[in-house]
Amino acid sequence: MERNKEIYQAFLDHVPENAAAYCYDLWKEDPFRFVISRSRSSKLGDFRYRRDRDVQTITINYDLNPYQFLITYIHEVAHHRVYRDFGLGVRPHGPEWKMVFRKLLAPMLSDLVFPRDILIPLKRHMLNPKASSGADVFLSRELKKYDLSFQEGLNRPLFLTDIKVGQSFSLRGRVFTKEDTRRTRVVCLEVASGRKYLISLNAEVEAV
Repeated sequence: MERNKEIYQAFLDHVPENAAAYCYDLWKEDPFRFVISRSRSSKLGDFRYRRDRDVQTITINYDLNPYQFLITYIHEVAHHRVYRDFGLGVRPHGPEWKMVFRKLLAPMLSDLVFPRDILIPLKRHMLNPKASSGADVFLSRELKKYDLSFQEGLNRPLFLTDIKVGQSFSLRGRVFTKEDTRRTRVVCLEVASGRKYLISLNAEVEAV
C-alpha cells in the first residue's frame, strides 16, 4: 500500500530519521487523526477520545525536539491502543498503559535512534514509566539539552536542582527559598506567605 505522504513527511520533519518509518507504521496499523499542535505549556501531547467519532485524535506540540517528540508520540499511541484493547474502564497510566508503552517504545531503545545521554536514563525510566517524562528529573534534564533554545545558548533553563539550599528563586511570579530535598521534590518556603510547598526538582525557575 502506498504511504500517506503527508503523514510520513510529518514524521520525517519531527522525529529522529531512523524512527520515522516506525512511527508511520504505528499510525498505519491503527490509523488516528494526527495533529501537530501549537505549543502548550500544560502538556506536550494528548490522546483525545470522542464518543461520537470512530477515528480518535492524537496531538503533539510542534516545537518539541526530535527525541521528546518521539517519546511523546509513542506515549500517546499507547493511550490509543489501550483504549482500543481495554476500553475506558482502566486508569490512564495504569498497568495496561505501562505494558503497552514499554512494548511500543522497545524497538526504539537503540543508539541508532537516541544519543547515549538520553538512552541511559530513558531505559531506566521505562522500567516503570511515569505519566510524563517531565516527572523524571534525570531523563527530563537530558532531553532539554536538545531543545533548540538550549542548543543555541538562548534562555538556557535553570532548574530547582541547580539552586543551592537557602537560596531564593522565582517560580511563576512567586518567590521561594529552597529548603530540604525529598527524593524528587523539594520543600520550599514561599517568602510572601510563609507557607511551605513541595516543588519538583525539575521545575524551571529564575534565580533571585
